[in-house]
Amino acid sequence: MLTKTDIFTARTGGYWNYRVPGILCTTNGVILATVEARTGTGSDWDGNDILLRRSLDGGVSWQPPQLIVSHKTYGPGPVSNFVLFADADGTVHALYCHNYERVFYLRSGDDGTTFSRPVEITESLVAFRAEYTWRVIATGPGHGIQLRSGRLLVPVWMSDGSGTEFGAGKLGHRPSEVATIYSDDGGKNWRCGEIFVHSNGRIINPSETLAVELDDGRVLCNIRSECPQNRRLIAISPDGAGRWTEPVFDDALLEPVCMASLLRLRQPDADGQGVYLFANPDNLENELTPPGRTLAHDRKRLTAKMSADDCNTWPVSRVLEAGPSGYSDLAEAPDGSILCIYERGMLSRMTDTASVAVARFDRGWLSANEA
Repeated sequence: MLTKTDIFTARTGGYWNYRVPGILCTTNGVILATVEARTGTGSDWDGNDILLRRSLDGGVSWQPPQLIVSHKTYGPGPVSNFVLFADADGTVHALYCHNYERVFYLRSGDDGTTFSRPVEITESLVAFRAEYTWRVIATGPGHGIQLRSGRLLVPVWMSDGSGTEFGAGKLGHRPSEVATIYSDDGGKNWRCGEIFVHSNGRIINPSETLAVELDDGRVLCNIRSECPQNRRLIAISPDGAGRWTEPVFDDALLEPVCMASLLRLRQPDADGQGVYLFANPDNLENELTPPGRTLAHDRKRLTAKMSADDCNTWPVSRVLEAGPSGYSDLAEAPDGSILCIYERGMLSRMTDTASVAVARFDRGWLSANEA
């Protein structure tokens, strides 16, 4: 079983394009899909909003888009990096950024139909500056997780803003560092974890990071970087906040320098082991991205991989989208179907995404083409 549905299409709805998708299955089984709805020419720094669509049938059909966060509320700069959490008590929590320098929290008690007024939590993250003088900060993107302890957890990345890649008047996103933030009281208060991945010569510009809880309760983070090894980085913590292992490269996971997605499925395998999914553009070619462009490699060949040994090996792999395909996020529908929301196709350039699509498949489809 594999179906694909475009749920946001570029040059429609008053926006240039739609990027940085996220997807979540709430505790009550409602699927929430979000995007950055980008104005201007689709830049990270344009006046970008957050839109959401809901599905009541496991991702088969979708309700009309809702404007969740408008950049006009905050003044110049985008709203971005929207992160959803599914709480076991039925609450949906969310974090997002404005202008890559302020962080806000909101929540929903009705599966994303409505959301609370946003509360700024930037002051809670100032503590990071004791170690790293960040001027740029961003949550996720992708979905956050709730640990068995009840802790809400999401990775963040930070930069001192000294990079010049966006031109005059805009803070750069490089160099960068990675940490986590967490809440142990249902989102009321947020705290800083350790900064555990640094731009230090061995590791270059770590950024968008994924978190998952392993079988034994440890937390694994899977990290984007710009290292010449072109492989994803892995680090593990006993609680998601501190005592991280030294980041190491996963030889099985290519890194084209792009956001990826990671998910633990609800049902274990036949041996009782947890089952984990990973997806990203499994590619290091440069056919669509000529030398001298800002991207390191083509974003294409979006591939889903499966592990049943705590993400140590990825023996099952299948291509979801052979053509241009970029950022993604994963969720599991109530019937066990797997949903991958992703950037699909390209228009004027690699990051000018033609649409945001949802692929719907099952473990049988994924396992039918074992690598």
